[in-house]
Amino acid sequence: MTGEFDRDPEYRNDEYPNDARDDEARDERDSSAVERAPQGDGSAEIGELVGRLTAEESMDRETRGRLLGRLARLLGDSARRAGASGVARGRWLADLLIAAAPHIPIRDLETLSAHHHGLTGEELADNLVRVAANGTTTVGAAGGALAAVQFTAPPLLLTAPAQIAAETLVVAAIEVKLIAELHEVYGVRVQGSGAARAAAFLTSWAKRRGINPLENDSFTNALGSAAKTALRKRLLRTMGRSMTTMGPFLTGAAAGATLNRTATKRVAATVRNDLRKSTGGPKPLPGGPPSLGSAD
Repeated sequence: MTGEFDRDPEYRNDEYPNDARDDEARDERDSSAVERAPQGDGSAEIGELVGRLTAEESMDRETRGRLLGRLARLLGDSARRAGASGVARGRWLADLLIAAAPHIPIRDLETLSAHHHGLTGEELADNLVRVAANGTTTVGAAGGALAAVQFTAPPLLLTAPAQIAAETLVVAAIEVKLIAELHEVYGVRVQGSGAARAAAFLTSWAKRRGINPLENDSFTNALGSAAKTALRKRLLRTMGRSMTTMGPFLTGAAAGATLNRTATKRVAATVRNDLRKSTGGPKPLPGGPPSLGSAD
């Protein structure tokens, strides 16, 4: 069963008419620091760190915290190069997520089933959501634990904005990976280059919608202005959620973990409902991997 997805009124193109008119010019100006950054600027390592933090589902807390700390330091350097305007508007973080997306490892249905003890269908989808929710919970807890240390050492509070950005970027990447793999379970395979698939799933995450299989051959390698605006707004909302991890002692860890788990389950439920409407339910095991791959 196929059919066009209902439009989400929260993300209609006319929701931000002023942004839509001005975004292309502002994107070029405010994102220039990221786009023109030299090869040694750390962006490649940022992408690799994000990929590793989303790939290893059984990563221990100490390793995850160490990698988040490294990512936060790199993001601090990158933010200084991007400038206050790009950071405040969310363009800097959106550009980094777009650049990191091809590093997010996406498994095909056969691999997913093998990695989840032979589960298929709705049971496999349930398990993917559980694992992703555990991942974003752990990121929130790790960020809160780091904040607890920083709270007792005031000079280290200067790193707080970069820590929040690191948590935001990793949580977003975990949820993008979850959405992409849920599409696999429900038989919706986005066609095109790695960059086009990455753009499609970033848009799906930003708008909290499943991808219409009738339109999955229409994606391009780059996000349009409306999609970029939705992505920035979604990242800023996620960043606001991440700020709870900055509470004193371990209160931030508990709050961040709970909010991340709830939000991940919510977006998964919304996307799964869309996919059920458009496909009629999960599909049997096909062949051929759908990895996001590298941008062409």
